Amino acid sequence: MSESLPKTAVEFKDWPWSQIEPYFRDLENRPLDANHLSSWMQDWSDLEKLLDEAYWRLYVANTLDTTDPQAEQAYNRFLDEVRPRAKAGAQQLKEKLLASGLVVSGFEIAMRNLRAEAALFREANLPLLSEEKKLGAEYEKVMGTQTVVWEGRELTLPQLLPVYQDPDRDKRERAWRLAAERQLADRRAINELWRKFMQVRGQLAANSGLSDYRAYRWTELHRFDYTPEDCFQFHAAIEAVVVQAARELYEKRRRRLGVDSLRPWDLEVDSLGRLPLRPFQTIDELVEKGGKIFNQVDLQLGTQFETMRQEDLLDLASRKGKAPGAYCTTFMAAQRPFIFMNAVGIHDDILTLVHEGGHAFNAFESRQLPFHAQEPPLEFAEVASMSMEYLSAPYLAAEQGGFYSLADAARARVEHLEVAVRFWPYMAVVDSFQHWVYTHHVAASKPVNCDEKWSELWERYMPGVDWSGLELEKITGWQRKPHIHADPLYYVEYGLAQLGAMQVWRRALQDQESAVAAYRRALALGGSATIPDLYVAAGVKFAFDAGTLEKAVDLAMRTIETLEAGS
Repeated sequence: MSESLPKTAVEFKDWPWSQIEPYFRDLENRPLDANHLSSWMQDWSDLEKLLDEAYWRLYVANTLDTTDPQAEQAYNRFLDEVRPRAKAGAQQLKEKLLASGLVVSGFEIAMRNLRAEAALFREANLPLLSEEKKLGAEYEKVMGTQTVVWEGRELTLPQLLPVYQDPDRDKRERAWRLAAERQLADRRAINELWRKFMQVRGQLAANSGLSDYRAYRWTELHRFDYTPEDCFQFHAAIEAVVVQAARELYEKRRRRLGVDSLRPWDLEVDSLGRLPLRPFQTIDELVEKGGKIFNQVDLQLGTQFETMRQEDLLDLASRKGKAPGAYCTTFMAAQRPFIFMNAVGIHDDILTLVHEGGHAFNAFESRQLPFHAQEPPLEFAEVASMSMEYLSAPYLAAEQGGFYSLADAARARVEHLEVAVRFWPYMAVVDSFQHWVYTHHVAASKPVNCDEKWSELWERYMPGVDWSGLELEKITGWQRKPHIHADPLYYVEYGLAQLGAMQVWRRALQDQESAVAAYRRALALGGSATIPDLYVAAGVKFAFDAGTLEKAVDLAMRTIETLEAGS
């Protein structure tokens, strides 16, 4: 390129399109043949890394404080002025590369993805894609500003989570109902956003000449290795294998608590009446002990996490105005991941940290790859994160540098495994709901129909908890799952990855060192291999069937029994 690009997006994120456009024009006008292919691809990769990092830096700033008008303005400016033009410029470069007929060695999967992206591209969709992102930010703003006054203090809803672990059942119920009341206060606002989401997504599909938004999104997510029918097979396997196991876990909890029926506020408290696990008091303690656990898993992974700590790439505490949830993103040009979460001092925060740490390690291990081959498919990215939950589990005890006594470490592992088993039916609800939404667009555009469908699926997959008198809270559960709104059709990945991660865990029980080595080899492939091949590299199977699922559930249930017998 005639002028060098900046090394990071810290400055680049504020550039107007007029300053960025010449770099696209340069690539468009340069000769592209076998002699120039390598340098042309490198320059395009460098440009895309900067644009991707610029977007994510602005997104991160907006989620760190959803009430900051300057952060919101900067994010929206990029979405309105830069991102659509950059996507149009990238489309021309994709067409140029594809028309050249040149074969890029080791770039087969990326080329497959580029062909699909080029075929899906429509100029008319560019403003719609920006509008969709802004609607997602608006949803996060609504959720991020939800607070309640509890015992004289204003708390975010994540900050209320420790109360659900209190042995006092009346107290748990009061807290749960208070949070639910606050969430329902935004029901109308979320319904209005939903109508806008559906309008935008329906138009995206129509502009692309596709039958429905699911078909559009399937291509956008590069889902070439499985079909909607595979998802339905997975739902059926969950119904056949896991629903009963989850019911047994719920019933065991009900008996131990000594209650007539299990209510939604009974799911987080210790069923044996023990005081809640409070593994850390400060964020510094979470980071320090989390780092020690990563070092136990693998010294190189521990070094990578320490780099994140030293370079201020962790924002972990919950606070007012911060967007809900957790994520890990990658600043591509800087070759650094960033972890965002809402820690409040409970065991789930440790799981979230190691989970997002798995994503971060995926970014570190694959950073040598060019931009278009670096990002792993979501179906394997979640294996990277969920596997780390299991690979780190042996090191939770303080004698390993972790957080707990041996007894509490066993208890924490039981809680994790129970939640993992109970998760699959919930995943089936979320994924089934989204398949229905985007293949029944007219009906699903009316929130009342979404309420009805959610309730139907909940009854099918989630028996064991008594929601009597809480019908409104139950049927509106879809409103409170951020993926449904901001990341449509992104959720089955967690269920598939949980199955892959449990297979990694099975290997680790036989040989932890070998399992970690295979895990790291798979992470280093980034997005340069198919989903099945990435699973194979990690030593596991990409599966939807009841047989593979049954083996994983059996391992989890037997391990729960063993841990409880020894604690």
